[in-house]
Amino acid sequence: MARIRADWDDPDQGLFGISVAAQLAGLHPQTLRIYEREGLIGPARTAGGTRRYSRHDVDRLREICLLTDEGLNLAGIRRVLALEAEARKLRGQAQRMRAEIDRLRGRAPDR
Repeated sequence: MARIRADWDDPDQGLFGISVAAQLAGLHPQTLRIYEREGLIGPARTAGGTRRYSRHDVDRLREICLLTDEGLNLAGIRRVLALEAEARKLRGQAQRMRAEIDRLRGRAPDR
C-alpha cells in the first residue's frame, strides 16, 4: 500500500502550482498573481522561485471569490481578511484566558 506524504496533512504546506491552485479556486492564474501583488495571498516559493499554494491558500482564494461576488473591492476584502485574522487571534486569547481561569479556580478554595 502506498504511503501518503505527511505534507498533505499540513494545510499550510505549499503543494499546488499556480495552474492547479487557480483551477481549484475557479480563477485564472493571472488573478492569483494580482491577489499576491495586492497582499491578499502569499504562496510559498520553491528554491527556484516557483509559487506553491497550500490547501489553506486555496480556501482563502475561495473566500476572496465569495467576497468579490458580494461586491467588495480588493481594499474591502483586505480589510475583511484582516478583521477575520484579528477575530481568530482574540478568540485564541480568550480561550487561553478561560483555561487559565479554570486552572486557577481548580486550585482556589470554594467560597
